[in-house]
Amino acid sequence: MRRILTDRTIDKSARGFTLLEMLVVLVIIGLIAGLVGPQLMGRVETSKVTTAQTQVKLLKSALDTMRLDIGRYPSKEEGLEMLVLAPKEPRAAARWQGPYLSEGVPPDPWSNPYQYALEGNSVVLYSFGADGKTGGEGTEADVGMLPRGTTQQAAP
Repeated sequence: MRRILTDRTIDKSARGFTLLEMLVVLVIIGLIAGLVGPQLMGRVETSKVTTAQTQVKLLKSALDTMRLDIGRYPSKEEGLEMLVLAPKEPRAAARWQGPYLSEGVPPDPWSNPYQYALEGNSVVLYSFGADGKTGGEGTEADVGMLPRGTTQQAAP
């Protein structure tokens, strides 16, 4: 026999949450998000610095391999594009075994191009960091193989 529900009888399985219970849960979720959110965002910026350091090492490795093939690093004018495009100089083009990067030259984690130059026989290869400008501190510091006379700041 089926039981008929009236206003006076309450089926225990059909019971829902009260507005007060829902508000308490929303306040707790808001507090947790307020405490954890900033911590996670700080980790994202720190991980971008680590990514930039890793990319600089990989680009330097590709430059070293190219140097073994053609006998020199690209000039500042030729830049990092020489890792994916053969040089115009016929002698260097004949010895070029590239492309040395399969996906092209990546931008830094902040979507800016890497800075490249030569100082004598040394490669200068770095990112401007989160602010996209020379210098800075923390995640805004320049990252990579910096020009002489500049220092690299450690990320927080």
